[in-house]
Amino acid sequence: MSTSAFPSIATPAGAIPDAAPHWNRQRHSQMPAHRYRDVFTRVEVPDIDRAWPDRRITEAPLWVPVDLRDGNQALAEPMDPHRKRRFFELMVAMGYKEIEVGYPSASRTDFEFVRLIAESDLAPDDVTLVVFTPARRDLIERTVDSVRGITNPVVVHLYTATAPTWREVVLGHERAALTDLILSGGRDVLELTAGLPNVRFEFSPEVFNLTEPDYALEICDAMTGLWEASPDRPVIVNLPATVEVATPNVYADQIEYMHKNLSRRDGVILSVHPHNDRGTGIACAELAVLAGAQRVEGCLFGNGERTGNVDIVTLALNLFAQGVDPMIDFSDIDEIRRTVEHCNRIDVHPRHPYAGELVHTAFSGTHQDAIRKGFAEHRARADTEDRAERDVDWRVPYLPVDPADLGRTYEAVIRVNSQSGKGGIAYVLETEFGIDLPRDAQIELARHVQDHADRTGTEVSAHELRELFERSRARL
Repeated sequence: MSTSAFPSIATPAGAIPDAAPHWNRQRHSQMPAHRYRDVFTRVEVPDIDRAWPDRRITEAPLWVPVDLRDGNQALAEPMDPHRKRRFFELMVAMGYKEIEVGYPSASRTDFEFVRLIAESDLAPDDVTLVVFTPARRDLIERTVDSVRGITNPVVVHLYTATAPTWREVVLGHERAALTDLILSGGRDVLELTAGLPNVRFEFSPEVFNLTEPDYALEICDAMTGLWEASPDRPVIVNLPATVEVATPNVYADQIEYMHKNLSRRDGVILSVHPHNDRGTGIACAELAVLAGAQRVEGCLFGNGERTGNVDIVTLALNLFAQGVDPMIDFSDIDEIRRTVEHCNRIDVHPRHPYAGELVHTAFSGTHQDAIRKGFAEHRARADTEDRAERDVDWRVPYLPVDPADLGRTYEAVIRVNSQSGKGGIAYVLETEFGIDLPRDAQIELARHVQDHADRTGTEVSAHELRELFERSRARL
């Protein structure tokens, strides 16, 4: 019996399940799974006649970036005023029309940033500003004070956790007492915003996805009734998956239940706020939109507490890749990424969808060959149709979107290392130096490049590739 190279890891040594097929030899592990309960034993999941599986997303929801509040409070070093302003200016330039600008009662920096907006022309007239507050009168008062004088549309966002564990462990309230607390906060919001006609309201039953469906519906209906939700002055009902605990279809069922059963539905903007604890925040948001959500809160590139908020860049570009206008501009994705990295002081992963440095790069020989042939077909089709390459349908293999649509060049689409093949090598020589190799020469050169890459263990640059080509040609 071999000794493990990783003594701190307990290799599963339990029995193979009796019902396991012969090709599955996985064994029961020592992981204490018995300590955890599935979502169906933690909360009632509504039994609905699902419509969401048959729907398609044909238009973008209202995107609401919460980077300046939810994202900011998750940073080891919260944004200073310069970074907050830079981030806000980026979101305005990209086309976001509703932006959560802070938690004014939480810090002086947040309060002063909202006052900066109030006392300057930083926010265009058509941008709605959202401020966040707990259901506590003194904090609501501080929040309302921060927005006085703002002429833009304003949303005061009131939240309280409603799930049983939070009620029992954190708040110490039964359902009835918590309802009274929330309604009291709602009345304080009404009173303190009297005389501010540009203010609308938002309510979040925090940890909605672990709250009993009947209670979530009861408290949301009570709030929309108190705030007199109507089509002319709609109330935002925001339903957070504060801690992601289930597969995305469960969240979709919960959202569709609320969509179908909320009172004053024509006066409600149904919003979602997924987190990413299970790594499925994107899927939760997409299925929630299918289930009736009209508005999505999240962060650019998915920053946020723990594993982050849903990434509204990826969400929007997923729509774009399906031919749906995201209503946001991503034509310089690298400038967007660099700005967010500067403001958050967190790097975006090189493999991050659409925006990572390596997402449009192929090292594998089979991928490179397909991409090279795809580019050739794309150019030929554009010539045949007498249209610009940027105007014809995109169908290059392995590239879901044209990198040029995101402001990138094709220079780094194919790079060469020991995994690369003749197609990728030929592509680099052709695009970088105009060298068009016949197939026999490609095969011969690929052998030399493979030997060089195996020997050095490093990537082969375009100039190294040219040198290897010249050397191999000299030997002929």
